Amino acid sequence: MPRANLPLDGFYESETLEIYEQECVNWYRQLATNQGDVSLVSLRGCAGISQRLTTGDLKSVNRGAHVKNGKAYFLNGESLYRIDITFDSEGQKVYTPVLLGQIAGDERVSMADNGTQLMVLVPGGNGYIIDETSGTPFVQITDPSFTANGNPQHVRFNSSFFVVTTDTKKFIRSDANDGTSWSALNVFSAESDPDIITAIHTNNNRVYIGGSETIEEFTFNGTVYQRTGFFIDKGVSSPFAMVSTNNSFMWIGAGTNESPAIWILNGNQAQKASTTAIDKILQGFSSEAIEQAFSYSFALDGAFFIGFSFPSLTLEFNTVTGKWNERKSQIVNSKGLTETVKWRVNSVAFVNGELLCGDSQDGRIGVISPFIYSEYDSEIIRSCVIQPLTNLGNSISITELEPTFKSGVGTLETPDPQVRMSTSKTGNGFNNETSRSIGGIGQYNARTIWNRQGRFPREALIKFTMSDKVESEFIKLEARLKGGNRGN
Repeated sequence: MPRANLPLDGFYESETLEIYEQECVNWYRQLATNQGDVSLVSLRGCAGISQRLTTGDLKSVNRGAHVKNGKAYFLNGESLYRIDITFDSEGQKVYTPVLLGQIAGDERVSMADNGTQLMVLVPGGNGYIIDETSGTPFVQITDPSFTANGNPQHVRFNSSFFVVTTDTKKFIRSDANDGTSWSALNVFSAESDPDIITAIHTNNNRVYIGGSETIEEFTFNGTVYQRTGFFIDKGVSSPFAMVSTNNSFMWIGAGTNESPAIWILNGNQAQKASTTAIDKILQGFSSEAIEQAFSYSFALDGAFFIGFSFPSLTLEFNTVTGKWNERKSQIVNSKGLTETVKWRVNSVAFVNGELLCGDSQDGRIGVISPFIYSEYDSEIIRSCVIQPLTNLGNSISITELEPTFKSGVGTLETPDPQVRMSTSKTGNGFNNETSRSIGGIGQYNARTIWNRQGRFPREALIKFTMSDKVESEFIKLEARLKGGNRGN
């Protein structure tokens, strides 16, 4: 009886039991790099997080981060910090939070810089300029022209100007290289469609003004911002979820009479990046939940991730493979109970060769690394459900199941790492998990095998879960199967 090599894929969910869900949580799809590799596709464990410093408790939840001149800035709670990185006498990095000022509120903020000044803008509220070269390094924008054309909402930097949207279907710009100085005459509008302005993005020295149903492109001609004539018939539903990628950008939005989806600008066309399953998830969110979503991007270990984080869910897109995965975190809630939540990262900032991150639970600032196998010492629960095994609607039996994991990854803390497997015959839940070792310390040729998994009426669903704090790579999955009307 030959073995079948079963495909490992990315995130997918469906209410249809026949295709149920290809779950991919805290693993991401990775392509083989060399011809002749054991498997063309594997699942690699997503990076973990280790704490570098903390700025406090729940009142210090991160509201945004930015990098200016190689320095990371984090707004945790109402306190804005610059993170200074130095080295001690033994060459170890020392992380020091430098308090710069107070920014009231608890909502997410937008940030931009011109190389000298950093601007922090609270949507519909106040704007602040941070300039450490100035005698007054932290000031609130008080120029009356800043609010003359409506309440400022979101900021980007372009062509020596801070460019800001307002709540009156207009956007404004600062004076050149000075975010404290504004003119009420430097005001522009997106006129291709009368929808309200919801977001702003800059890419390739162009400014994109996102409306509720459209996106319009602008360039600065030396005097004013003018329309280029380029127009996208998809709007922006999440003002903090427009993100650059591969000389383009992605966003959450919809056109007229459409439900939200995730899009990528491909040439001069909006191309849908989300699957129908992800679209269905988005349709289940309220408009407020969609509006609160934010995006992030980073590259690690040969992969480039674009993340979209909603109040209850984080989805990640790997632009190298074009596949999705989900991120989840384990936290201890206010009742002292362990709870599974969306990925706890609220923002990222790459500085000094490290990817720092702000936190959604408290004032911790951590570093994201593929060589860390936990999140702040908590387990990372990695799980995946493979594509359903079917036999043209006939019964199927699994006589042997052998997943291949990277072995010999045990540590002194976890000398014998385990993987857990469960199956489902109906798509309405999985049976009790059974565990197998993937090989202890130095056991590089260990095999992990399950025998006699029984008969499945129509399709077989298989789920694998790992939570040990070790390197995890799911290389391939093989099975011996029997099927047919008579079970042959």
